[in-house]
Amino acid sequence: MFGAPPFERASCAVKEERRSVGRHDQGIANRLRLVNWSLVAGYALTLCIALAATTFTLEGLMSREVLTAPALAIAGLWLTRRRWGERSAFTLLAFAQMGLFVICAAPLSYIGLGAGMPLQDARFAELDRLLGLDWPAYFHFAMAHPKSLIYAKLFYAMILVPGFVVPVALGMTGQYVRLQQFVMASILALWAVIVVSSLLPAIGTYFEFGLPSDTELFNANGYGGQARDIPMLRNGTLRVLNLTKLGGILTFPSFHAAMALVSVWSLWNIWWLRPALLILNGGMLVATPLVGGHYFVDVIAGLSVAAMTIHASKGLTAVVVASPLAASTQPKSAAPLVAVPLAAMFVRPFRRNISRHEMRL
Repeated sequence: MFGAPPFERASCAVKEERRSVGRHDQGIANRLRLVNWSLVAGYALTLCIALAATTFTLEGLMSREVLTAPALAIAGLWLTRRRWGERSAFTLLAFAQMGLFVICAAPLSYIGLGAGMPLQDARFAELDRLLGLDWPAYFHFAMAHPKSLIYAKLFYAMILVPGFVVPVALGMTGQYVRLQQFVMASILALWAVIVVSSLLPAIGTYFEFGLPSDTELFNANGYGGQARDIPMLRNGTLRVLNLTKLGGILTFPSFHAAMALVSVWSLWNIWWLRPALLILNGGMLVATPLVGGHYFVDVIAGLSVAAMTIHASKGLTAVVVASPLAASTQPKSAAPLVAVPLAAMFVRPFRRNISRHEMRL
């Protein structure tokens, strides 16, 4: 009389619901990825226009560092045709997008600073003072505690976490929508930082306060590139840009601060990563003024940029979800998240009861 097929059908329905939700999310992620490719293409087009309109030239176009990103894109596209390679494909394509927009953004930041807008170091130092933040006192405190300098350089290097760890963590856990939101927020944040830094350039705190950035105890390596290159960009002696040798020269807002917040937000759903995220990115925020020669207002502005670009990525995602094409891929059931736990609660107990009844028969 009693049989398992009805409950087996319920279990299959739950699995199909999950697959349907997964296909819907994947469809949204694919559309977001197209938006991100459009943003990367915008970077490339802007770079071409900037090179044509100025006397800057590029070198190192065929270097290994530059060719890696297209290679990752090709590998990712190949994996999209394999069902088993879905997660790796999303991860590699995210790496490719990040790599290509950084390749375009780095020379754009140099060209922007080459415009020679008035330096704002004195103004930023004054803003710090008005906020009650004393950068020279922060510097002398760090110098009085040499052991802290090692940790400062280590935490400053955590800028590598967003570029490498976030795509792997999100791609391999199947969080494709959040992965593309992270890429989008990163692209928009760097674009905002380049524009603002070009209009409001600054060399950095060591320059403003006349303090040494390279001592026997400590070398502010994050500051070295901007201290060396910005004056040459402004006086016109640096016009040949080698893509393999370009360093970070953005002062206000701080891109380190922006990426610290973006990376915490992007990985917050992975609960067991939260302690490490807070420690590493919190340490990076503390170390950024010292190692990068940033004013405190640079960090505050970077966090503000991150908050705006995160909001923008969410808004663009909502537009994609509301579009007719995305709606056509939506699961028929309106409550997949309810169906899954209910099935898990009721199907298994009923199956156990049926098995016991059949044993009695």
